Amino acid sequence: MSKIAVVYWSGTGNTQAMADAVAAGASQAGADVTVYEAADFSATQLEEFDAVAFGCPSMGAEQLEESEFEPMFSSCEPLLNGKKLALFGSYGWGDGEWMRNWEQICREDGAVLVCDSVICQESPDEEAQESCMELGKALV
Repeated sequence: MSKIAVVYWSGTGNTQAMADAVAAGASQAGADVTVYEAADFSATQLEEFDAVAFGCPSMGAEQLEESEFEPMFSSCEPLLNGKKLALFGSYGWGDGEWMRNWEQICREDGAVLVCDSVICQESPDEEAQESCMELGKALV
């Protein structure tokens, strides 16, 4: 059975709703899933999981949330080589630049992105929820 971590930061609840759908998809596919808020996850936990879904909304000038998520993610970066990952998040403005930048960082770190990232504007609609469930299944 695959062990999957879903690690996210959410300010308004939109990315949390996406994280819940990712976890549901992975569970439906037969994985043992643990969901963490960014403040409760550390790089030392990465080795416990076969794959990780990271979720963070776009903040400021299309960047990762800086006080909790970005420091946690940066501490994980040296351990991402060969790790199966998927990324998701919501945004309120912009065109998804933060996600393209984040994907590039993960590739440069040697991570294996198992599927297309999922982004949605504001609250995830039914299509975004389904895409998040598919993302979770792809991690298994």
